Amino acid sequence: MPSFGPLLENWTPEQSERMEKAIFVANHRLQELEMFSDTSLAELIDRHPAHALGINTMGRDPAVNEWQEGLRGDLSAEDLLESARRGRVWLNFRRVMDYHREYHDLVHALYDELESVCPGMFTFNRSANLLVSAPGAQVYAHVDSPLNMLWHVRGVKRVWAYPLETGIVSAESIEKSLAGDKAEEIEFNPEWDDLAVVYDLQPGEMVTWPQHTPHRVQNTEGMNVSLSTEHFTKRALRKVNVYLANKHFRTLLPGDFRSTELDGFGPAFKEFALRIARRVPGIRPAPTKGFEYPVSFQVDLDAPDCIRPLDPQKAEAAPVS
Repeated sequence: MPSFGPLLENWTPEQSERMEKAIFVANHRLQELEMFSDTSLAELIDRHPAHALGINTMGRDPAVNEWQEGLRGDLSAEDLLESARRGRVWLNFRRVMDYHREYHDLVHALYDELESVCPGMFTFNRSANLLVSAPGAQVYAHVDSPLNMLWHVRGVKRVWAYPLETGIVSAESIEKSLAGDKAEEIEFNPEWDDLAVVYDLQPGEMVTWPQHTPHRVQNTEGMNVSLSTEHFTKRALRKVNVYLANKHFRTLLPGDFRSTELDGFGPAFKEFALRIARRVPGIRPAPTKGFEYPVSFQVDLDAPDCIRPLDPQKAEAAPVS
């Protein structure tokens, strides 16, 4: 693995203690790396598998979900990147570390350094998406399944994170999202912003929060580039398994199966029983379904916001991963 040098900057014992337990911002040095320059990003567009490159746009009202999937068409990599500079285009290089050795090494170096400064932290199932998005683009309020961190590299984005103790997202909503019965987005109420922890994220800053914390993002300045990393710990995986076990065993057994407690014999047994059930034909849970958005536009530098709508009769579904 190549040496990137120290990737974290000015981390304190207090920040290390808060990791995965609180909403907070810390510093990093990713913005100094050449791999996030325009030249490197354009080259990455052509190297990244087309099926793993999300091309998206969205509306302007955070309370109305208008997320759409689109097509590159015959645009060059430079032109597609240009659409993220001046249009309303969001590029998602899904699972970037799976396809590109330099990002594989970078993400593992980040996590290895995190584990070295956070005593007792042990992560697995590490993954990452590289996000390149236009000024004004937004991500609607949603809940992620794993633990995640947003490492900001270029531009400025505002992040609203809604503490779990506000109770704005229900256990039922989380359960349906984890099972793939609904998209990860949640119905947003603008009044929630009064409850949010809000940051204007600058290059060289990372924001993170406890697992399943609702959050949304709005770009406020320039083309934005961020690395979104996800991981599990034993406790985070148990949390997901407890939700999935509740859903599955309500269909098989009498009883409520709605407790989301993670400590003690009961949650441990739920997780164990779910693992056994996954191996037994007849009681095996159905595979988690992937939510699909329709492909409804093509990127066009001459169109408003660089978005040219497609004929609805020709729209196709695109998987979200």
